[in-house]
Amino acid sequence: MFSRVGRFLAVVWLAAWPFQASHAQGPNASPEKAAANSAYESKDWSKAETLYAQITRAEPNNGRAWYRLGIARHALAQEEAAIVGFQKAIENGVPPLFGEYQIALCHSALHNKDKAFESLDKAVRNGYSDSEELKASSELAELRTDSRFAKIVEGAARNAKPCAFAAESRQFDFWVGEWDVVTTKGEMPAGSSRIERVLGDCVILENWKSNGTSYEGKSYNTYNTTLKRWEQFWVDNSQGMVHFYGQLLKNGVMDYYTDEIPQPDGTKVKRHMEFIPLGPDKVRQVSHSSADHGKTWQPQYDFTYNRRK
Repeated sequence: MFSRVGRFLAVVWLAAWPFQASHAQGPNASPEKAAANSAYESKDWSKAETLYAQITRAEPNNGRAWYRLGIARHALAQEEAAIVGFQKAIENGVPPLFGEYQIALCHSALHNKDKAFESLDKAVRNGYSDSEELKASSELAELRTDSRFAKIVEGAARNAKPCAFAAESRQFDFWVGEWDVVTTKGEMPAGSSRIERVLGDCVILENWKSNGTSYEGKSYNTYNTTLKRWEQFWVDNSQGMVHFYGQLLKNGVMDYYTDEIPQPDGTKVKRHMEFIPLGPDKVRQVSHSSADHGKTWQPQYDFTYNRRK
């Protein structure tokens, strides 16, 4: 729905906004801009509207000034004029996800539901992600009984956590949980692991602690949408780092490989690791290594994860 690059740029713009606002009050700001910013911050909308109208006449390419002019006009119930301000803001660099959302509020105030939904749809398509604001805003109350509103809210939620809705990103969820880990043969305690979804469910984070030693590590597992594969980045407290990549096989096994990894003695080792779901409360992890470019494989370890009750 909304590209990662587009979302990143919008977030960068939003993060820069406080700096822009404070900068307008700095020693290099013109008296007009400082006065406009002061009126805006104190919500003196009539004064802010007058001052930002002056600024946009002098600086017609100032997107931030157009945006603030739109905010002031909307607060003064000058909805048509506010829409013009937000449109000018978008034309001059303000991300559409912000401008179109404000335009939607103006159309809602004018009881123009179709145009309000059109602008909300544009906002969501450009990355608007605050589904809670959509559900809570009193300015959108008239739209909530319309069947189109639920789709807008869902779209915003998807923008906020795209991986939560992506089937590929959910393929490794069988590993998520609190686990006691034993050797598959003999069931000797091997360690414990807490596997959790983080970063908007885009990353599956492993937190491993070995039994009886100080060894521990973490792995970051994520679905690479560009390369269409899963990747794991393992790091530990002994300066170890391994990069795996692979895919979920048709039989439900998460199948990981590495490239050839240089060893201290000058040889190279390739690794193969499998995560095998054995029902809802058990996962088997098997690791092999090859020193002959994958022709033969030697076992490294074979663990069974038992979900902690």
